[in-house]
Amino acid sequence: MLEARDLACFRGERVVLAGVSFQLEAAGALLLVGANGAGKSTLLRLLAGLLRPEAGAVLWDGRDALADRAAHAARVRYLSHQDALKPALTARENLEFFARLWGGGVEAALAALDLLPLADLPARVLSSGQKRRLALARLALAPAPLWLLDEPTVGLDAASVERLGLLLARHRAQGGMVLAATHLPLPLPGAGELRL
Repeated sequence: MLEARDLACFRGERVVLAGVSFQLEAAGALLLVGANGAGKSTLLRLLAGLLRPEAGAVLWDGRDALADRAAHAARVRYLSHQDALKPALTARENLEFFARLWGGGVEAALAALDLLPLADLPARVLSSGQKRRLALARLALAPAPLWLLDEPTVGLDAASVERLGLLLARHRAQGGMVLAATHLPLPLPGAGELRL
């Protein structure tokens, strides 16, 4: 179980988050909603262990999740606004890089997001929606209990959002958890909502 307990974060002199608390059980989903600048992305970075909270704690099964950064990194997949792709590498080569880190099947990940026809094209020639699908394909590589997604549907067409929905449903059916910052509806039936 993931728990945030009274989290607070400052960016410069500004309080971005204060008193944020929630719990997320296995197979659960939580949508982070709010205006631009409300702290959704900051909260995801805190939960990923990329930022330290000024106050409060991130707990995993009741223990400090950030005490062992390597262990926490192994249980998290974080997808930010940026797709984090190497433009000169093909779609397949981009996924092979992450497969070396995490394991997993590259061909199955490409298929999950309908990228097999584009697998041998350099990432630089892909459309913004195709690049986003390639970034999302990293989620299909190897299991990790917690997915942290920042605006995962940006640039996606309806068919791609449907594929993402299947990926999310499969992850949750296996006990995985999803936290997603979004301004648009996501295919996450039964998800809770945290308004920042």
